[in-house]
Amino acid sequence: MMKRALAVLMAAILALAACGIAAAEQEARKIETAADADEWMAGFLGEHPEEMEGVWAMTAQMEAAVAQTGGIAGLSKQMAALGTAAEIHPAYEEETQGYKLFHVPCVFSVMSVDLILVVQDGAIAGLQTGVFSGSRKEEKAEPDAFESIELALPVPSLGELPGILTVPKGEGTFPAVILLQGSGPSDRDETLGSLKPFRDIAEGLAEQGIAVYRFDKRNYVYGAELASKKDISLEDEYLEDAVNAVQLLAEQEKIDADRIYVLGHSLGGNAIPAVARELEQAPVKARGFIMMAASPRPPEVLMREQYDFLYSLMPEVTAEQQAEKDALFAELDRLKDPDALTEDDTVAGVYSSYWKWLAAYDILQAAEEISKPVLLLQGEEDYQVTMEDFGIWQAAIGEKENWRLISYPGLTHIFMPGQKTEGTAAYTRDGKVQEEVLRDIASFIRET
Repeated sequence: MMKRALAVLMAAILALAACGIAAAEQEARKIETAADADEWMAGFLGEHPEEMEGVWAMTAQMEAAVAQTGGIAGLSKQMAALGTAAEIHPAYEEETQGYKLFHVPCVFSVMSVDLILVVQDGAIAGLQTGVFSGSRKEEKAEPDAFESIELALPVPSLGELPGILTVPKGEGTFPAVILLQGSGPSDRDETLGSLKPFRDIAEGLAEQGIAVYRFDKRNYVYGAELASKKDISLEDEYLEDAVNAVQLLAEQEKIDADRIYVLGHSLGGNAIPAVARELEQAPVKARGFIMMAASPRPPEVLMREQYDFLYSLMPEVTAEQQAEKDALFAELDRLKDPDALTEDDTVAGVYSSYWKWLAAYDILQAAEEISKPVLLLQGEEDYQVTMEDFGIWQAAIGEKENWRLISYPGLTHIFMPGQKTEGTAAYTRDGKVQEEVLRDIASFIRET
């Protein structure tokens, strides 16, 4: 599945890695406030982005990267897969690891995303895409059934990932679940606008006596550092952090080290069979696994299907929108022969090493090798990972005694109520992961 640009397509991500703006050495303006970010984004998404050349400061690394895209105009063309910009919300600022992140929530004709300017000392160090946060909500008060403990996950050579361990109140040790998000940069809650499915899962399971550990993804915290690396694969995105999280939880006083589970959603679910393999070599192994909305099909096939479906929902596809779609599909055509891609080649902004790893990853074979209990869940109204994917899983591993497969009528990709025909609109209203799903996960953990 494609990395970056999660937006509402949590299984299909477009990346705009390591990019910035060419700036005049003496006169270039700095991005210091949200208003500056608003001005930059208005120009970038306007009719003449080429007029921004030399206006804003950027780091030397970004200057080299943007030159490879054909300058600001070339970078702007990479946005074609998102569609035409319909709404640009005001920017808001966050800070992490010495960088300022200016989120600009944008509604495009194909999907909604946050465009994120990564800024270092006023200079643009990167442009990323992330989950749409156009209607951010206040965090709700924590109930009495559990407590939240700040617990950072060490990351070799980078630092650490901020995380939260949600633990039921009471005596004794508890079983625990580690959560792995879908593709693209994502926070610990897997935030999607006002929706926070991973927070729902953490609090819902904690209320049923199960601890949950969730942490910000590596490319969410260290996106600027990773953007120019050409050798990143799914291993770097998930495997190392998942294995280290199991070892970390096993050391916690209130956690039963013999009952630690790993749950992956969307691309995180796809990673589970590879995580299971890796954990077999680790000192502490997982007791079982949960896969939510995971697809066994090749990423380029799934992505074509997703975009075909979204375009089919449009009352009329304009010539400009058709050109956007054709450009996206032409880019995906390059994945038909990943071996032809060089180390420096990118597809949709992602270096070839990522695609080559996915092409070599036989997810069904890896899934069949899992001997621990596995729970696989699927929403029947999911247009991103569909019931066709669920049928493939059923045919391949449905008869294995250690696997349990459940599908839910009326639930979407994030296991909240909705309909396929709503498309991305299903993610723009408030909702929560359904209690039935949480009960099934809790029952699976108790029974195994």
